[in-house]
Amino acid sequence: MQSDTRPEPQSEIAARVWALAWPMILANLSVPLLGLVDTAILGHLSDSRYLSAVAISTSLLAFLYWGFGFLRMGTTGASAQLLHKPQDANALLVKAAALSLLIAAFIWLGGIALSNIGLRLMNTPASLIELAQSYLHIRLFSAPAVLCTYVIVGWLIGRQQTRWPLVIAVATNGVNIALDYVFIVGLDMSSDGAALASAISEYCGLAIGLWAVRDALIATLGHGLRRSWQYGPALKQLLNSNVHLFIRTAALLFSFAFFTAQGASFGQATLAANAILLQLMLVSAYGMDGFAHAAEALIGEAFAQGRRDALLKIVVCCARYCLATALGASLLLWLGERQVLNLMTDIEAVRNIASGHYAWLIVLPLLCAPSYLLDGVFIGALKTEAMQWTMLASVILIYLPVWLLSKDLGNHGLWLSFCAFNLARSVSLGALLKPAILKPLN
Repeated sequence: MQSDTRPEPQSEIAARVWALAWPMILANLSVPLLGLVDTAILGHLSDSRYLSAVAISTSLLAFLYWGFGFLRMGTTGASAQLLHKPQDANALLVKAAALSLLIAAFIWLGGIALSNIGLRLMNTPASLIELAQSYLHIRLFSAPAVLCTYVIVGWLIGRQQTRWPLVIAVATNGVNIALDYVFIVGLDMSSDGAALASAISEYCGLAIGLWAVRDALIATLGHGLRRSWQYGPALKQLLNSNVHLFIRTAALLFSFAFFTAQGASFGQATLAANAILLQLMLVSAYGMDGFAHAAEALIGEAFAQGRRDALLKIVVCCARYCLATALGASLLLWLGERQVLNLMTDIEAVRNIASGHYAWLIVLPLLCAPSYLLDGVFIGALKTEAMQWTMLASVILIYLPVWLLSKDLGNHGLWLSFCAFNLARSVSLGALLKPAILKPLN
């Protein structure tokens, strides 16, 4: 139904975008900051095995945890489209949380049983198997906390309450960093200490998240769970949209796992250097994602109301912010190369390899920026099938073929294929913007 609301001027939309984006930018930046601290602390230990073990096991863990990131994305899009229907939105929160706990139970049991197989599929050197497996088993105990927090954060973003996700992220990662120092440096627990710090902090984040949504949970319990279950999107509808996001996310995580596994085949030092560069890439990625989160919330609201004029203005506004962020990130990475690498590790072999591949890192923010923003646009509109197919095409038709053609270039060929993959994501999503989102509202 077409809204009768007056068109918002671009300045008002810009103000709304910024109000939603800045808490998410800070929240998102705290995530790679944690990775950087982990990497820096482990990178300064006498043996690079600990950093390499964490790099491999974290990549595998992404399939078990981050592979279910659709719980956050799908909840955000649905919550945004139910912005003006609080009872339906509260029911959505309960359904999505129940789904997250069910999935967490399977992850907990299956992950422990299959961890050894997964590590061998990642080409993990024999010297790292025991360390990586120990890290994984500790981290798996936090599965319920991780997935339920995904749902809570997604619901809050969709409700345009982005300051709570900031509090959750900063508190979680602050506790993690403090415990990293205690367990790794103080108690000399190396990679196991990093895992234990993460697991404890993730339950702290869940506790804060539950407090943030307490009013919605109390209201739902007040109506009765059985009655509340009748409101909001049907569980089948929720599952259908999330299947596309699951496949899309699995393909994305495959690209990172493939990158890590191929890097491992070039040796322990190359694996560690690639881990450092990927962590630095995530700093710029999470910064740009703040505007993607703002787009999710605002696009979802505008799409549900059929306001095409608002959709265009939101996309243009977020695109400008995203481009400026990408340019700033590339510039800062270029200017701070020596200082950043010296901060990340004092292992000379690792630092030299990272420096030799640093140019790829500088161009990545510009290649990735459109895909990050458009992910947010498509999530808000719940056009998840398009996200699935563009991701699969980018992996199968671009990433893997480019890698096969450039294998003779070694690790440079790996970075070339990774950059081509991210560019393909940006181009393919951009090509579908008008037919998938704007055209239906004409």
